[in-house]
Amino acid sequence: MWDISAYLGLFLAAFGAATLLPLQSEAVLAGLLLAGQQPIASLLLVATAGNVLGSALNWLLGRYLEHWRDKRWFPVSAERLQRAQQAYHRHGRWSLLLSWVPLIGDPLTVVAGVMREPFWSFLLIVLLAKAGRYLALAGLTLGWAGLA
Repeated sequence: MWDISAYLGLFLAAFGAATLLPLQSEAVLAGLLLAGQQPIASLLLVATAGNVLGSALNWLLGRYLEHWRDKRWFPVSAERLQRAQQAYHRHGRWSLLLSWVPLIGDPLTVVAGVMREPFWSFLLIVLLAKAGRYLALAGLTLGWAGLA
């Protein structure tokens, strides 16, 4: 039962951290890595899957965001949305390699949806970025603890 709880908790933390919610998954992953109860590859796979799926939700929200652009409650001003679109247009899809970076990564995945980035290129680039981040975190965590 502990394994399922650990994996589910990690998945939910990673999923939530990839959305615009102010959550962190790194501490959950590091704690599970240090506990040493689950295979490292399984933890990395679950964390990456949750984080990528959370980013896919952001892309989907961005894809349909402009439908409500003229509503009073719309969370972003027209000027900020236009600046974000211009920045994405200037740097292109490869800016999604920064999707793992705190504060800018989550909005970047929303803007990719707004800009109608094809889903498969979005998914591939975000997968590389998120998996790379978790792999680096695992290496640092286990190396620091002398477990690598």
